[in-house]
Amino acid sequence: MTTPADLPVVVIGAGPVGLAAAAHLVGRGIEPLVLEAGPTAATSVRGWAHVRLFSTWGELTDPAAEKLLAPTGWARPDADTYPTGGDWAAQYLQPLADVLGDKVRHGAAVTGVSRLGRDRVVDADREQQPFTLRVVLADGTEERVLGRAVIDASGTWSTPGPIGADGLPALGEHAASARISYRVPDLKDPAVRTRYAGKRTAVIGSGASAFTALAALADVARDEPGTHSVWILRRGISGSTFGGGSADQLPARGALGLAAKAAVDNGYAEAVTGFRTEVIEPADDGRPVLVGEDGRRLDPVDEVIVLTGLRPDLSFLSELRLALDERLQAPVELAPLIDPNQHSCGTVYPHGHRELSHPEQGVYLVGMKSYGRAPTFLAMTGYEQVRSVTAAIAGDTEAADRVELALPETGVCGGAGLFDDPAAGQADEGGCCAPAPALVQVGAGLSLPVAVAEDTASGGC
Repeated sequence: MTTPADLPVVVIGAGPVGLAAAAHLVGRGIEPLVLEAGPTAATSVRGWAHVRLFSTWGELTDPAAEKLLAPTGWARPDADTYPTGGDWAAQYLQPLADVLGDKVRHGAAVTGVSRLGRDRVVDADREQQPFTLRVVLADGTEERVLGRAVIDASGTWSTPGPIGADGLPALGEHAASARISYRVPDLKDPAVRTRYAGKRTAVIGSGASAFTALAALADVARDEPGTHSVWILRRGISGSTFGGGSADQLPARGALGLAAKAAVDNGYAEAVTGFRTEVIEPADDGRPVLVGEDGRRLDPVDEVIVLTGLRPDLSFLSELRLALDERLQAPVELAPLIDPNQHSCGTVYPHGHRELSHPEQGVYLVGMKSYGRAPTFLAMTGYEQVRSVTAAIAGDTEAADRVELALPETGVCGGAGLFDDPAAGQADEGGCCAPAPALVQVGAGLSLPVAVAEDTASGGC
């Protein structure tokens, strides 16, 4: 019978952190098997290909991955420039997946993880059993995959937050799904632009993703009469609603806040405050009508964009013994370090296998998945996570316990943002919080300060 030591380490997800984990495993002579639900590597990243990151290329590549890529002639793009999600996928993530070859399987969705012959209740010889994963392939067939350890880097992109302020879908949300999107729209795509141009759109959310959507829709409104946004805020407008503007600790977050404010001030959007959507009802013409918990009914809208954050899918891990924080759904040792009430992405201390461990030995949640509902994730931190985790799997405790990531004191904050000029707003000091913001056009007629920072709604990169 095959022993666990003879089996591969199974990595769930072929995104930036999952592929980096595979590169580190290869570097240690351990066979990885990466299972990706999508048809290509970096499927989730490609879902926001039109968005430019606030992190530079120098912060978006992993050292072990670069070492694996070097013999192919690959060279990292200019370290001081900012790629889009599409650039990141095409110029780094796909080449890395290509080098890993058949160690990456696409169209392989993991639907369950357990110990072989042991559900979560059974103690007997539990840790001596390999992990068993149930995998559904693109053609619908099922397979069982065995592994010596499991690194879950599946992220949170597939599970956006719903409209309901209680964390549940609003009544009627599913019925109105044809008119609802949970992503920042790519308004340079003619088909997408047609969906929103000349229409009345509700934008629900208060983070950088919502700001980005409002600014982009305001840009369309200048050219397309009848384009109007209704910005739904669950709280009232206060001094912090739009961030700190040009004085914001995260300059790009401040810039996007100013863009949202400008959209309202210029009449391209109206803000509805203190509105917690309880029901979505169809108007006589079928358009959605949002009804609040306080009984307020808004005028019908043509489309709804929901940007209320992301959350981890833990359903396929239900047979494992995980220790998760009751609020963030992150590992209990990690949760205090990433609490968004206390931390931005630049103030999260680099951490490794000890903070990411669970009662179920040999299973690790890494990357965005490890942060649960916290939006402060940074790619550089994810790369340090998998360096430590793979060292622990290899039995190199000294390396696993060592912190090998030094963030600038000012912080480095990754995330999704809105840039018209990829070269604008680049920090001279290498951090996101110290440099004064530069001016860049984020929407027609809107000159706003933009620099490198985090997307507090989408979770960051």
